[in-house]
Order: sequence, then structure tokens, then C-alpha cells
Amino acid sequence: MEILFEFQENVLRPVKNDFRRYLHNQINWKQRMIGIKGPRGAGKTTLMLQYLKFDLGLPPKALYITADHTWFYNHTLLDTANDWYKQGGKILFIDEVHKYENWSVELKNIYDGLPEMQVVFSASSALDIYRGEADLSRRVVSYLLAGLSFREYLAFTQGVSFDAFKIEDINSNHRSLSRMITEGFRPLPAFRKYLEVGYLPIIVEGEDTYLMKLNQVINTIVDIDLAYIVSYNSGTAVKVKKLLGVIAESVPFKPNIAALARKLDLSRDSVYQYIYQLQDARLLNTLSSEGKGVSTLQKPDKIFLENTNLAFALKEKPDIGNIRETFVLNQLLNAGLKVNSPAEGDFAISGLTIEVGGKGKNTSQVKHLDNYLIAADDIEIGAGNKVPIWLFGFLY
Repeated sequence: MEILFEFQENVLRPVKNDFRRYLHNQINWKQRMIGIKGPRGAGKTTLMLQYLKFDLGLPPKALYITADHTWFYNHTLLDTANDWYKQGGKILFIDEVHKYENWSVELKNIYDGLPEMQVVFSASSALDIYRGEADLSRRVVSYLLAGLSFREYLAFTQGVSFDAFKIEDINSNHRSLSRMITEGFRPLPAFRKYLEVGYLPIIVEGEDTYLMKLNQVINTIVDIDLAYIVSYNSGTAVKVKKLLGVIAESVPFKPNIAALARKLDLSRDSVYQYIYQLQDARLLNTLSSEGKGVSTLQKPDKIFLENTNLAFALKEKPDIGNIRETFVLNQLLNAGLKVNSPAEGDFAISGLTIEVGGKGKNTSQVKHLDNYLIAADDIEIGAGNKVPIWLFGFLY
């Protein structure tokens, strides 16, 4: 196993501890089996390596491996865990587990057969950990790592740190929160940059190449991740990319499934299936009215790109109104809030209606409602029910 030990040393060496994702402190690291899902580039690998290097302090009983290592050309995951256990190993970190064919069966065998072994693994957000060939529902505790919030982007790129707020804080105290943040900092220029190139930590590699790399991420998700997980072939991948392109042209998209099926030469069921697979892969978000069931054959009321950066990667000049709505929905969902499509306004969260717009957005559409907010762009501090839209980027 020397090759694995050497690999671990090489990947740990450059890992720094100057910025940690929000999820780090939410994970119960004492669980026997932990799954960390999330979109490509969100920082799952770094999160695990930071915990191994700085929290555990490089213990001799912890080993980091990646499921696409050449080691697995002629070794199984179960055999590797067994060999590591015999050498005194207690913790096994497995990166990109979805790239290992029998991942669920062998994880179950490790859990059942090595009761003193803790396993922490990462996987594509498109992977349904609980529906593999083996039942892991009683064994694994799963967490989702989203892309950077606006709050995290500021800490990551500018060293400006603030605590996260709850939606109730924004609803009741947004003026004080905005004043506190803007005392020595002008958020609007950074917010513009975040909307375009700030959602994934790859921003640290340079703004000029960010959108090019994001396009590569999109292609990798469809061509490789979904190919592993739902057996896409090259022809299917092309059709899925066309569907994504059609949606990107007109988000927020009110889907006409029959028209999409004709345009892409697909069955209606295939269109539904691909939409929800792209949602699982964190390339789309869907929005339905309250009480409406969610299934792969249920038409959502609206379809959004998962984050605003995708709009700039897939379309030369995306509509600013669409960008605003995409941002608010993205931050609400990533904060773990249940969001529905209301009869009036843009978004509904357990009795609170949110209407999204520009600086001059008025309350005519929602003022008769009991509990509402206007998420307004291009303002630093709000008044009454009008809240700066960027403040929703502090929810996680």
C-alpha cells in the first residue's frame, strides 16, 4: 500500500487552513460512515483533507484515497479497507466514490465487517447514496456541500468575514444587518463579481479562466459523472446538453414538456427524467407550488439554472432579472429552506413571500399580503419591507 501512502502525502502537502467551508462545523465527524455530496469544484476534497490534516493532526491511523486511482485497477475497495485495518487503520477517506463500480455493496461490507473502521467518502451530488445496489440508509449520514454563498465568497477572496444569518433575522432586522456589514465595506461591486464568477472556489485560480473552467465542469458532470451514475452514453449526453442549453436561453423557464420533447426528439418521460437528473447534478433548480408532489414525472412550475455563474457560462449576456431570481432561489435552497412557487410574488417560504426586482421595484404585487419582502438590487441598505438582494447571500 506504499503507493497510497505516498499519494496521501503528496495531496496533503499543499492543503491550507486559512478558509473553511460552512459545512465543516455542521458535520458530526464522529459518525461511523459519512457521505459528503456536492457539485464538482465545491471543495469536497479540500474539506476532507483539512479535517485529516488539521483536525486529526495527520494521525498514522487515517488514510485518504481516491476511487479513480490506478490502485483500483487490480485491487478492490473492500480489500484495501481490510489491508488498512490489519495495519492498524481506523479511518478511511474515499474521494469520488461514485467512480467505483460496486461502491454501495463494498461500503456496506466495510461497515458491517469492520465495525471499528470509520469511513468518510465524497460523491457527486447526482449520486443517490440511499438507492445503490446495497441498502446504506441505516449506515451512512449524508451531507450536501453547496457552492460558495456570497458571504463565503467575501471571506474566501477578500478576507471579509461575517456570521451567517437566518431568514428570520433578515425579515425582522435587515436594516441593522446591512448597516453593520456596510460600515467599512461596499458590497455591490463584489456582489456583481460573485454573480458572474464567484460560486465555486476555483475562482482562486483566476477570474479570466473561471468561465472556461466552469464549462469544463459542466461537460465533466454530463459526460463522466452522469455516465457513471445513470449510464449515459455519448448520444444521451449530447441531448442532455441541448436540453440544458434550451433551458439556459430562457430561464426562469416555464416548461412545455411536449414542445421540449419534439424539439430534442425525445419522449416526454425522457425530458422529465433528464430535468430531474440535471437537478440532482446541481445544474438546475426546480420550483413547484406548495402541496404539489415531486417526482420524475411531475412537471415543475419553473426551472432555473442552479447558480448564476452557469448563466454567464452558457449565455453571452444573461438577463439581469433572471440572474436576480436565480441568485435568491439558489441561496434560499442552499440554506436548507423549503421554497415554493406562490400564487403571487416569486418565492414562498412558510408564510413569507419574496418578490425579486431592481432598485425601483415597488410593492404593488405583494403589498396586500401579510408577510412579504422585496429583494431589491442595487441598494446597500433597505427600508421597510425592501431588503438589499445581496443580503440573501448571508444565509449560509
